[in-house]
Amino acid sequence: SAESQFGRPAPPPQTGWERLRELWQLDEQRRYPEETLNIFKAAFTGALVGWMYGGLPAFYQARKAFIERSHGEVFHNRADAVQSAHRAGLRSFIRYGWRWSWRVATFVTVFNMVSTGLTAYRNKTTISNFASAGAFTGALFRMHLGLQGLAGGFMFGTAFGIPAGGLLMVVQAIAGETLQEKRSRERRELYEQKLAEWESRLSVTEFLGQPENNAQGEPEMDKARES
Repeated sequence: SAESQFGRPAPPPQTGWERLRELWQLDEQRRYPEETLNIFKAAFTGALVGWMYGGLPAFYQARKAFIERSHGEVFHNRADAVQSAHRAGLRSFIRYGWRWSWRVATFVTVFNMVSTGLTAYRNKTTISNFASAGAFTGALFRMHLGLQGLAGGFMFGTAFGIPAGGLLMVVQAIAGETLQEKRSRERRELYEQKLAEWESRLSVTEFLGQPENNAQGEPEMDKARES
């Protein structure tokens, strides 16, 4: 039949698990959803900020310490002394910048994955999603310190998640709709468009099938008349 040939378009995800799976699936244009891309962007930004936060102070401190320690050393010229100080600072910049970079990137990634997953599963954006994501991430990072560290990480993560989520919700409110509302609207519009195209193809197929049925019916009528 025409319906089975063309296939009725699948409706938008209805359950939380379906919306979660959709976050990691490519669309028809071979692109990930905007929420998933934002996770990657935030991870990169967090890594960069962490590197600057840990690396720049370490660079200046290492450079200053090298200058204080090298008063008795002999250098070929002033440029040699300056380059040696910069190399010492650069080594500290790389070492301590990397330590902060991967930690901040991991924290931001876990936080965004949990908050985005909760928002998709519940199909709404609330401050509790960010508070829960912060509490989980903070506890995860401090759980190796025992119950006391777990509780401290829980409290720190919650205190981080609430203002971070509140700020994000304010920005989205200024834009007119949240990412989840935008995603739901785009899903609905795309489904309605596909459904209209499917119904149009179905009606054309049925119209083309009518002359064929009429042509098959005419010989049968002629035979009936002859008999």
